[in-house]
Amino acid sequence: MADTALQILALNAFNPMASAQLSRDVAELVTRRQRSFGQASVLFYEEPLHVVAGIGTELITIDGTPYLDLYNNVPSVGHCHPRVVSAVRAQVGRLNIHSRYLFDVVHDYAEQLLATFPAPLTNVLFTCTGSESNDLALRLARLVTGGLGVVVTKTAYHGNTTAVTEVSPSSYKKGAPPAHVRTVPPPHRAYYGDDIAGGFARAVGAAITAMANDGIRFAALLVDSIFSSDGVFADPPGFLAEAAALVRAKGGLLIADEVQPGFGRTGAGHWGFARHGVVPDIVTMGKPMGNGMPIGGVVTRPDLLADFAESFGYFNTFGGNPVASAAALAVLNVIKDEDLIGNANRVGNHMMASLRDLSARHPAIGEVRGAGLYVGVDIVNRGTGRPDPAETTRLINRLRERHILIGAAGPFGATLKIRPPLCLSVGEVDRFIDALDDSAAA
Repeated sequence: MADTALQILALNAFNPMASAQLSRDVAELVTRRQRSFGQASVLFYEEPLHVVAGIGTELITIDGTPYLDLYNNVPSVGHCHPRVVSAVRAQVGRLNIHSRYLFDVVHDYAEQLLATFPAPLTNVLFTCTGSESNDLALRLARLVTGGLGVVVTKTAYHGNTTAVTEVSPSSYKKGAPPAHVRTVPPPHRAYYGDDIAGGFARAVGAAITAMANDGIRFAALLVDSIFSSDGVFADPPGFLAEAAALVRAKGGLLIADEVQPGFGRTGAGHWGFARHGVVPDIVTMGKPMGNGMPIGGVVTRPDLLADFAESFGYFNTFGGNPVASAAALAVLNVIKDEDLIGNANRVGNHMMASLRDLSARHPAIGEVRGAGLYVGVDIVNRGTGRPDPAETTRLINRLRERHILIGAAGPFGATLKIRPPLCLSVGEVDRFIDALDDSAAA
């Protein structure tokens, strides 16, 4: 097996040329999608799902079958959470307008959101997506530092605007990021031995030096603080601090992309960066913020924002609109009232312990990594121990047959990516473990 890196959209993607016989309704929808979307159509699984509803941790297909959803972190507090649905219905029936008017809900939300951040991160700008958030963060960093260069990890994904695609190496089918973007290996002992903190910092420093030698001024280190697209690298807690200190010493900023690990997912507070004892200069948010409503955000220091505002105005027609704000405020309240951060910690620990037990019994199940309810499981060749994307794809589709949805990550698509709604229960974890046990043995 060749260790061939895969583009992010190729992970667990439906291949119409290689799929099994599809049911009539699915085949008709696939045809309609391909006719309308053309080559941009991307679907999951050997046989795509025709979903019609979602509730809690489950998606429901047109035939009424419930599927345990271990993949979709966008509905962070659960599919169609009644409090989020109620908040959206009430607000859309009352007012929805852009943010150049005064209305209570966006201010209520901004104040509650900022209360979860450490000082001096006290200002927020609202966007509609995580891609917009990361794009805006790059603009801020480049203006403040006067630099252009950005360091990211080798299989990072940060969104799909032009600027953000450039800092998303996993998006490239051909070619590579431009010269002002430099990549470093993800934080794992395979690359850095036992000194992950020092090794990662040295790699970042070498990338900054290489940029300087090419006449490129450094602006920022941009990291998803759980390194999800690289294969999920959460530990050891605190390893990011050394790289953050080096970045500041080199005149750059630390941008924490919290689209994936934010809002309690790591089970150790609201934000993934907190596990490392660092305070970023800029934090970006998206997907889970509104439980599916289009809202994202950038949180930063007032001095950085003042520099930006002196050179550019910022206005986003739909960013922070009343309906999206109502959804996001409901999400924050549900996380608090239902103790979903604590649940992520408890259930996540149970999941990782159970997966490690499986790993001891199944040669194809390799290292288990993660924090809270964001977990990566390497799938390896039984003989060589190397990444096995074919086996990963087989397991994903066998789990789908057992009505469990899961995704892939990592440069070779050989890591199971587990990121369910935060309301996942221990019983649902046990159901998944039993299914993976059976699938791995088959």
